[in-house]
Amino acid sequence: MSSVRRLTALATFALALAAPAYAALKVGAPAPDFSAPAYLAGEPFTFKLADALKQGPVVVYFFPAAHTPGCNVEAHLFSEAIDQFKSAHATVIGVTAGNTSELAAFSKETEHCGGKFPVAADEGAKIAKEYDALLTLKPGWSDRTSYVIAPDGKIAHVYSAMSPNGHVKETLDAVKALKP
Repeated sequence: MSSVRRLTALATFALALAAPAYAALKVGAPAPDFSAPAYLAGEPFTFKLADALKQGPVVVYFFPAAHTPGCNVEAHLFSEAIDQFKSAHATVIGVTAGNTSELAAFSKETEHCGGKFPVAADEGAKIAKEYDALLTLKPGWSDRTSYVIAPDGKIAHVYSAMSPNGHVKETLDAVKALKP
């Protein structure tokens, strides 16, 4: 095999490994209900989607693993915008199957969540599987997919991209577009 072909094959494989699965849950579909162990500012509690929906829309954003570069950026961006979500009566919850033993620290560190919103542990990626938010070639890890769930429990918006940069704008715009 030539060097060019080997490089092309390697690059294709690397892209496939990093590529997220495309979210199968469509707008209007019922969001799978879940409860999960979670942390807010380092304090443990059980997050229940059904309870959060009683307060308003919920942004469920899946991320690969705590304390990884892209996930650190995404958590920080959500923490910077949390007041805007709260003013729209929305709850934000990060969910991951990766590095779950680090979530207590991740939830309180200023450079990440800063104690402003909770993160939930998805042991065995069961929740990510229900939401079709698994990395294509690493099925035990969550990909980077964000859902906005309307108070009626239906998917209002889906955004899936491995770059952490667009998730806050996409979900915040979708939350603001919901009719009260």
